[in-house]
Amino acid sequence: MHFDLPDLRLFVHVAEAHSMTGGAQRAHLSTASTSTRMKALEGQLGSRLFYRSSQGVETTPAGERLLRHARTILRQVEHVKTDFSGYAEGAAGHLRIFANTTAVSDFMPDVLAQFLASRPGITIDLQERLTHDIIRGVLDGAADMGIVAGDVTSQGLQCVPFSRDRLVLVVPQGHDLAARHQVAFHESLNYRHVGLHDGSTLMQFLKEQVQGLGQPLPLRIQVLGFESACRMIEAGVGIGILPASCAQRYRQTMDIRLIALQDTWAHRERSIVVREVDALPSCGQQLLDTIVNYPGFVEPGQLKAE
Repeated sequence: MHFDLPDLRLFVHVAEAHSMTGGAQRAHLSTASTSTRMKALEGQLGSRLFYRSSQGVETTPAGERLLRHARTILRQVEHVKTDFSGYAEGAAGHLRIFANTTAVSDFMPDVLAQFLASRPGITIDLQERLTHDIIRGVLDGAADMGIVAGDVTSQGLQCVPFSRDRLVLVVPQGHDLAARHQVAFHESLNYRHVGLHDGSTLMQFLKEQVQGLGQPLPLRIQVLGFESACRMIEAGVGIGILPASCAQRYRQTMDIRLIALQDTWAHRERSIVVREVDALPSCGQQLLDTIVNYPGFVEPGQLKAE
């Protein structure tokens, strides 16, 4: 069985565009030529890859399987090119990272600024995703690495812990709970909350926790970032659950208090997930080492919640 890389790349374009025409445009080919090559690929594999309709195309189960393999093969080809071009042109490469809200908003900008400052030939695509999308993306080869918090149970991945953080309750000065040193999460549900947007991993996680308690999360407002959440809390709009690492920073300039949560799930280990560490391109392994050894991480025991 012989595979042409251009055909695999064209197949990925069609699958991602959900359209023969859209895939053809991405590959700068005619729709007729694209359709012919996809039919030939189906004949070679002896499997139907697409369901075709007037609205476009959808991948069959066999197509989904080929899509996972094709993405992996094409990314490995890019890794080979990157590794060998690096000898002639210096450090070069491209990495796609799927990460949770805290990573994207809090520490990865500083980590990447340090990493990229001395590597002008490397580019990064950092995308915020929900935890299950991060895991799926790394498994499917859509991302080179993922950054998550909490337990990772998916098989087929290597998990590299690099720091710990905890979630804390943030309240304005003078709030009913402001004098407390610690509270249970369910106690906070008696008050209106300031939350992040629905697409954030933290909001998804908190909704899972309240489902376990059989209660809704009493949201008063949802915002796009941690700084906006802290400003709303400072103004008395509500209270919120935030990572201690970022809340500690905003406490330096805002009139808010941090209260420890008694719940065991509030302590979370951060991890990098990859399919294989040794299969990462050189720039990916360098970034992994940079994250693991980044000096800016503070352990939860050093974060005083007042």
